[in-house]
Amino acid sequence: MASSQKVLMKGNEALAEAAIQAGCRHFFGYPITPQTEVAAYMSKRMPKIGGTYLQAESEIAAINMVYGAASAGVRAMTSSSSPGISLKTEGISYIAGADLPCLIINVQRGGPGLGGIQPSQADYWQATRAPGHGDLHILVFAPATIQEMVDLVFDAFELADTYRMPAMILADGMLGQMMEPVVFPEKQVTPIDKSGWATTGTQCQRPHHVTNSLFLQPDQLEQKIVERFQRYAQVQEKHTRCEEYLTEDAEYVVVAYGATARIARSAVTAARQQGIKAGLIRPITLWPYPSAAIAAAAGRGAKAFLSVEMSMGQMVDDVRLAVNGKAPVHFFGRTGGIIPTPAEVLEQLQKLAGGER
Repeated sequence: MASSQKVLMKGNEALAEAAIQAGCRHFFGYPITPQTEVAAYMSKRMPKIGGTYLQAESEIAAINMVYGAASAGVRAMTSSSSPGISLKTEGISYIAGADLPCLIINVQRGGPGLGGIQPSQADYWQATRAPGHGDLHILVFAPATIQEMVDLVFDAFELADTYRMPAMILADGMLGQMMEPVVFPEKQVTPIDKSGWATTGTQCQRPHHVTNSLFLQPDQLEQKIVERFQRYAQVQEKHTRCEEYLTEDAEYVVVAYGATARIARSAVTAARQQGIKAGLIRPITLWPYPSAAIAAAAGRGAKAFLSVEMSMGQMVDDVRLAVNGKAPVHFFGRTGGIIPTPAEVLEQLQKLAGGER
């Protein structure tokens, strides 16, 4: 389907097609609203291209199947929504501990518990702080459009392979269910040499490769973790991404990601029309987090920051850390599946510009 022609697609289906075009031929999943179309699309496409689609008996089984496929050096993927991701976290930790690449899609829904099936961003802490137990990070990408979903799938697979770590696309029910025109890049997938670690059989030509996350000797485990964090430092240095909108002279800086950033951008534009010097910083990578861009805005004399989220306030902690006390950091959010409106965000900017707290 790679073409310069635009195709109207639902977000979930665009995610699946992008993964296929990025070289993924092994999908393991379990249906859950609002991401079920990802699995449904894969179930139709994979058999036609010689790939593997397997609906596992549970989310736990699905992530462990990804673990097995990834250990063989193939591009493997799973998708779910918030409660399902919670079930996958043990497996994600095993995959990270074994230094394996894979892609995980989370089309977030309201919680906690079963919650609801409407959009949410309340999995931010889980994705960026505790995607699994132990000392680990995973790459976390936050698309704001369907086109960006497609583009970030390619980037996620490439960086996961390069740094041998799991990657997550953190979307939400709004992005997963909406439709927009997209262009699939005519991009040649360059295989990364995995012969040094993949468990693809020795053919009696090399020693066995063993996939393992168990290290019983404390000094050996510490060495592995330190080596892993050295790779994480390279990711932070080279691959932290964000978009800035009207921040050069902004006095009031909104920080928002994903679908919420679309709403915030409209509010910033409206604020500018009213003479309020507002700007927007949109993190594209949630890990690594673009703290430097936020710190720079604070250093340019921004009077206040406003974190806008579909949650009770999670990313706001990272905004505060980045601002480091140089300006007040405020929060506005809706939760339970309610999406903030541009008018609500504009009202918050008007209050800040009017000196209200």
